[in-house]
Amino acid sequence: MKKRLLSVLLSATMIAAVLAGCGSTGGSSSQDTTTPAEETPADDEAADTATGDDANAGTDANAGTETTPADGAGAATGDAATGVEGLDIGVCIYNFADNFMTLYRTELERYLTAGGASVTITDGKNDQAEQTNQIQNFITEGVDVLIVNLVQSSAAEQITDQCAAANIPVVFINREPDDAEKERWTTEGIKATYVGADARQSGTFQGEILLSTANKGDINGDGKVSYVMVQGDPENVDAQCRTEFSIKALTDGGMTVEEVDKQRGDWDQARGQEIVANALTNHGEAVEVVFCNNDAMALGALQAIEAAGRVVGEDIYLLGVDALTEALQNVIDGKMTGTVFNDHFGQSHAAAQAAADFAAGKDLETLIGVDYIKVTQENAQEILDLVQ
Repeated sequence: MKKRLLSVLLSATMIAAVLAGCGSTGGSSSQDTTTPAEETPADDEAADTATGDDANAGTDANAGTETTPADGAGAATGDAATGVEGLDIGVCIYNFADNFMTLYRTELERYLTAGGASVTITDGKNDQAEQTNQIQNFITEGVDVLIVNLVQSSAAEQITDQCAAANIPVVFINREPDDAEKERWTTEGIKATYVGADARQSGTFQGEILLSTANKGDINGDGKVSYVMVQGDPENVDAQCRTEFSIKALTDGGMTVEEVDKQRGDWDQARGQEIVANALTNHGEAVEVVFCNNDAMALGALQAIEAAGRVVGEDIYLLGVDALTEALQNVIDGKMTGTVFNDHFGQSHAAAQAAADFAAGKDLETLIGVDYIKVTQENAQEILDLVQ
């Protein structure tokens, strides 16, 4: 019921439009090897599901494949995908160990099978060669539609061409192919689309949350906001956008900013802790704000902040992205300034609808967007209640 309610509440945020890429960030390539919400398990609940404890039917741990036959049990409640009954859908996830993508794939599988689809999900194990082989197997088996969370966005052209040659539509999720590739789908009439959120929005929301504080991030009153940036992967377009647009929101809001440190955290909690611990040791009270490209790194940053005797909301601010359960609780408790809800319900449901539309012979936009949601103490409990 809670999932159904969340889907209804957030359906108005779903948009189908072509979104431009973010601006250049120091020449970084948009062809990525990781994605914005990607992180190793950061809390017990997420860790359990990420390591295969989600009790999905037909799990084959050795093969990295989960097969769930058509069920339809949820159809009576209306909380199920429409237009997918009888479809054979292959789903490729870049890495089952990723906690956000565990939430995503679990909801995607539930939603599709409740609508009567037969779903097989494979684990790419963060290896593009492994995933490419899995996709070829799906093509050989003759699935109706493929839903693909790429290991590397740079592999999109090859995979799209493989699917197009077999006349199998493909819905890319979470990792966005570049604009040139998406334009090619239109010009060549390829049945492909990308479903995801606009990372610029998540960065902007981080900055806006900080601007909503009493001192707008300038805790020591020296006229500038001095920050540490914990970046996921600088080659990842979503990490680039979150990094760029969080700071742009501050400068657009009239604040002067100072980058004290910026380090690559690879979406990992332990790296987040290490980076922030070093920054606080080296720069001390000069650090007023810690921006993290995802919540996993923010959870690590919080460990470092508390170990250094700093107090979030008093002498430092901390922001993340994803709205993981533990992060939401930290926002409620005042241990994090805020996070941004990366809506795995809205995204997975939109991906399922795109698969249904392709199977029905419809043409789709090359990008189907789902909005992020700002999370502060004012609404964190509401979001937590809905996602649990």
